[in-house]
Amino acid sequence: MNWNLEGMHVEGYYLDGEIPVSGIVTLSRVQYGGDICHSIRLDNGFSCYKGAISREAGGTVIVDHKYITKVKDAN
Repeated sequence: MNWNLEGMHVEGYYLDGEIPVSGIVTLSRVQYGGDICHSIRLDNGFSCYKGAISREAGGTVIVDHKYITKVKDAN
């Protein structure tokens, strides 16, 4: 799998594998230390931990590459 997923639709897990998310990758980058992360514009919102952490559909989260489980062309 290529590390640059910009423009691709992905599924994966946010917060170290805790919260399933899906959406379009808007930015893929190399972090300090060499790990890869992706900014994902969410298809669907979520709320967890009694609302302590929530994002609306269209919001963005950053997901480490190792937590990406599925990649497909956004078209």
